[in-house]
Amino acid sequence: MSLQAHEYPCDTEFLKLIARCSEVDLVTAALELARDIDPSLCFRSCHEWIDTQARELRREIARADSEHDALVMLGKHLSSRCHLTGDPAAYRSAEGSCLHRVIDTGRGIPISLSVIYMAVAARVGIELHGVAAPLHFLTRYDGVSGVFFIDAFDGGRVMAEADCHVWLSAKTGMSVPELERVLLPASHRTIVIRMLNNLKMLYIEQEDWNAAWQVQHRLTTLQPTSYAEQRDLALLTLRAQRPGQAIDLLKSCLQSCPKEDRETLSKNLKQAMSAVCQLN
Repeated sequence: MSLQAHEYPCDTEFLKLIARCSEVDLVTAALELARDIDPSLCFRSCHEWIDTQARELRREIARADSEHDALVMLGKHLSSRCHLTGDPAAYRSAEGSCLHRVIDTGRGIPISLSVIYMAVAARVGIELHGVAAPLHFLTRYDGVSGVFFIDAFDGGRVMAEADCHVWLSAKTGMSVPELERVLLPASHRTIVIRMLNNLKMLYIEQEDWNAAWQVQHRLTTLQPTSYAEQRDLALLTLRAQRPGQAIDLLKSCLQSCPKEDRETLSKNLKQAMSAVCQLN
């Protein structure tokens, strides 16, 4: 089964990611993912909320004595006034990944909160970059006075580069040289893929196979040459009760799979063929 861009006709920013365009509106791209979960969501209200926060914050930022102080003001505004904060419970619900629900509830996971921080910051002249750090998504600011990291999950805590290294090293067990390599700015494409992978893992844990299949379809569309994504799509297609589609996908994977995957794929192919026979 080929995965084509025309399957997402309303998702303008997702189509740009498929085409590997560099200019992508990350907020809109994230909302396009959220629309799979909540088809009635209003994009405009989310953008207007972000614009409103930027207008309110702009006057304060203008009075900041330093880059560090401006970042602290950003975090204080979004965490204290807007009540945006991390919540461990958000990891267990798809709402924690949906920007419009994070704005409504004030609760989210690191990456969804960080996308909001980046959007508000951009509108007040602060360029934040997403950082796909291991275990915990952050944002990064490269300024004249140095590099700072913001943890949107922890009330917008601002960390100097050295402090971030110490914190993440304790959290992950990685050395500083290893961390320096993974704390570089992430592309919007990388951020969206991470958001999708978060949803994929959540849905698999919940055994919500249709939702997992929908997410995997997007992942495979973004990474069509990845064997791992093709394999997962084949397996989830069968789980989502689409045995006819699964047969073609499983056969395709068996042509190029590593030895350790062959038994699992063959077993699933037999199950798919049996399911099709029962339908007939």
